[in-house]
Amino acid sequence: MTEPAPLSRPQLRRMLRKARRELSPSEQRKAALGVYRQLAQHPLFRRARHISLYLPTDGEIDPRLLLRAAQRRGKATYLPVLSAWPRTKMVFQRVRPGDKLSPNRFRILEPQVNANRQRQVWALDLVLLPLVGFDDAGGRLGMGGGFYDRSLAYLSRRRSWRKPTLLGLAHECQKVERLAQASWDVPLAGTVTDRQWYVAETPLQTAAP
Repeated sequence: MTEPAPLSRPQLRRMLRKARRELSPSEQRKAALGVYRQLAQHPLFRRARHISLYLPTDGEIDPRLLLRAAQRRGKATYLPVLSAWPRTKMVFQRVRPGDKLSPNRFRILEPQVNANRQRQVWALDLVLLPLVGFDDAGGRLGMGGGFYDRSLAYLSRRRSWRKPTLLGLAHECQKVERLAQASWDVPLAGTVTDRQWYVAETPLQTAAP
């Protein structure tokens, strides 16, 4: 019997986006609480002073409980902001409770651009990334725009452990056996779902719950 051909990245992306969009509102709320419980008391989250998160869209797992928890603890929190020019650039800008948010060109809410509140990505402690698909070896399949990969490209030139720690957040249904990685893909230290951790890099092993 002939083995089915593996899915291409666009095919896999469509399949996984459909799976997360089909989760009911109650399943989404339960997943958001689950990922919060997995991460809120973890040493990586507790020790981090500068944390980048994201606002969910297209069925992504919702990290806003973590965002509010970080702000209550006095941590500096950041959201990705797309640049007007060059349009391929993304920066990380501090966000505080009550800040006005507006939809960007992808209809994702973000703070109004303020260069004085932006921080270089290498000065962040922890970046919690959205994703479409992931594996347990640090592979991440994004939406295809490459914004995170371009922002984090400098990490591929570092030989030693470095900041920030990169953790993907995802629903369990987004896990795949193995993702073929392109040369520009930046691997994750691990992925946290509403059910468990998938640790890919040794420095996290000693800190894992």
